[in-house]
Amino acid sequence: MPKVMLMQGNQACAEGAIAAGVTFFGGYPITPSTEVAEILAKRLPQVGGKFIQMEDEIAGIGAVIGASLTGKKVMTATSGPGFSLKQELIGYATISEVPLVIVNVQRVGPSTGQPTSPSQGDVMQARWGTHGDHPVIALTPASVPECFSLTIKAYELSEKYRTPVILLMDEVIGHMRERIELPDSYDEIQKPQRKVPASKTEGFLPYQADADGVPPMAPFGKGYHSHVTGLVHDESGFPNGSSQATQVLMDRLNGKVENNLDDIMMYEEYCLEDADIAVVAYGGTARTAYAAVDMARAQGIKAGLFRPITIWPFAEKQIQELAGKVKHILVAEMNCGQLVGEVKKAVEGKVPVELLAKYNNEAILPDEMLQAIANVKL
Repeated sequence: MPKVMLMQGNQACAEGAIAAGVTFFGGYPITPSTEVAEILAKRLPQVGGKFIQMEDEIAGIGAVIGASLTGKKVMTATSGPGFSLKQELIGYATISEVPLVIVNVQRVGPSTGQPTSPSQGDVMQARWGTHGDHPVIALTPASVPECFSLTIKAYELSEKYRTPVILLMDEVIGHMRERIELPDSYDEIQKPQRKVPASKTEGFLPYQADADGVPPMAPFGKGYHSHVTGLVHDESGFPNGSSQATQVLMDRLNGKVENNLDDIMMYEEYCLEDADIAVVAYGGTARTAYAAVDMARAQGIKAGLFRPITIWPFAEKQIQELAGKVKHILVAEMNCGQLVGEVKKAVEGKVPVELLAKYNNEAILPDEMLQAIANVKL
């Protein structure tokens, strides 16, 4: 029998990590993500795992990279300022193909900003925060149950594609409480598993990819010799600065995400079958959009919602198709306008795209979104 509980989003995220088989957390407390660390400090020892509070955010992600290299599933959690500090090592984990999940419960910025106020200001940082051309997978939940299920999904993708995955939450979702059904035992949940080498240790090449573009990953301490570096490297793992090695590595790193969009891409369509106006919203703002769409429908306005769940890679194909069906797109964000640029790029001028932006420490209210929908001139 499932357990029915009233649970906070951050708590559901922590429980999702336990359900996925996480056994190590390294991080540093920061509002509004601190509950993730607090809960895992209690829960991990109960399942034979380890929790460590590091001296800062940089050390936190460094610790989880090291633990992941030994074969452990790992997590770190933070908010905007800490997410900024983690960027260099996110790039390191990306090029060295170390699976890990980074939870970012967004708050108002820049700098210290407003520590407990809702925001979605880290959308572009999640995509381009670390330097260079690199793949990114980022998921954004819009409910407490999704905090649980998408945390498990984040590990599935991270382990499968050997890449960091960002769970891009916001304060609204992280701190809200609602009903959730959890399995009576997490044993019934299939634990994501990374691919390990089938070959003997002799002659092992740690970055020799299979046909899917992903190399098997040998855990440290099992007899395999691996060299891990942030430099461009060849199949041996040792630095190789040639143009050929650089091209091969960059193509493979980006290709293992770009070539698997059907597996990675998740989104929801709500009341879009006959919609004239499509609202594009994600995370906590999507909660407002459900209500606003229903209110608009009650007034005879044909509105609908497109909700990206995978926020990176961006749902470019789906937005292009949406532009061929509706007459107007309204992008709602708790920032000055970040994802709206990606929407406009995908739409290519086929229909008007407007922005409903709110960045004053408060969430967008249903009445505010309804007014924006009603003001659309078709």
